[in-house]
Amino acid sequence: MSEDELKSKLIKRQILAIGLGCCFGWGLTYLDTEVFHDYASGLFLLMPFVMAVSVTIICGYKGNVSRINLRNACYWTLLIYCIGIVAYAWEGIICIAMASPLAILFTWLGYKTGLFILKKLKNIYQTTTLSFLILLVPGTMGVQKNLFDQMPKIRSVVTSVEINASKEKIWQNLTAVSEINEPTCFIFKIGIAKPLSATLSKGGLGATRYCNFTTGTAVEKISIWNEPNILRFDILSQPEPMKELSFYDIHPNHLRGYLVSKVGEFKLTSLSNGHTLLQGTSWYYNRISPGIYWNLWSDYIIHKIHMQVMEHIKNEAEKR
Repeated sequence: MSEDELKSKLIKRQILAIGLGCCFGWGLTYLDTEVFHDYASGLFLLMPFVMAVSVTIICGYKGNVSRINLRNACYWTLLIYCIGIVAYAWEGIICIAMASPLAILFTWLGYKTGLFILKKLKNIYQTTTLSFLILLVPGTMGVQKNLFDQMPKIRSVVTSVEINASKEKIWQNLTAVSEINEPTCFIFKIGIAKPLSATLSKGGLGATRYCNFTTGTAVEKISIWNEPNILRFDILSQPEPMKELSFYDIHPNHLRGYLVSKVGEFKLTSLSNGHTLLQGTSWYYNRISPGIYWNLWSDYIIHKIHMQVMEHIKNEAEKR
């Protein structure tokens, strides 16, 4: 077989592997997000891993293919898969960007595992192993669906700001927050829900507080009114946490019921230098897993929302 024929055969094998890998990924993404309504490790870890294993084995099966060609085929598969997800309006650019570190890492691990299988196992065992891994992904997604229905652990995020004003002056800005300035943090400019203002129906325990965001309004009920020390509220309803960047007006399932705030609190403490420490705390849960990764994002986003509100309160109190 001539060199040109070998090159043509390799290209055809790569196209086949990439096409099958992408179809595998798109099908499982639909299963997990639209049927199981789940966003968990089966989607973010196992699926890109098995995609890369399958592409590596299909490209290298009974052939002498260089490692760099196998690796490139895996990453081309991941890229085309992501483009397809955006084009099909299943997901937006921001969440794909957030998930990309996991996807890139597990694609690389899948490529390495595929190399190991090609080198150590006979052809029949390569096919058997790949078949097992392919079936493992939907099976894992189904198991995680049952785990999803369990109540996740409540987390808390605490943010503090020192203000050159008395507790009494700051309290006036806690209950009703005036129009907040344009955001300086990048995440609010790309779609994360930016706090705009807050209003209070009346003063005292049991009052209703409305916190306005760029994506809608959160309705809150005052559960502790200890003027001018503590203001705590239960969050009865909340808008979507972000508006996805997309070519379409999309509302993926993970924007509803996955990142949920339950309780918020402002606490004021007088300091020895005459200033006041304003401490904001949010209690929330995040259903997206693996939590060790996605909680980093959710904690960061909530902290930035705190800072946007509390820096505004600081500026207003110090003006007065």
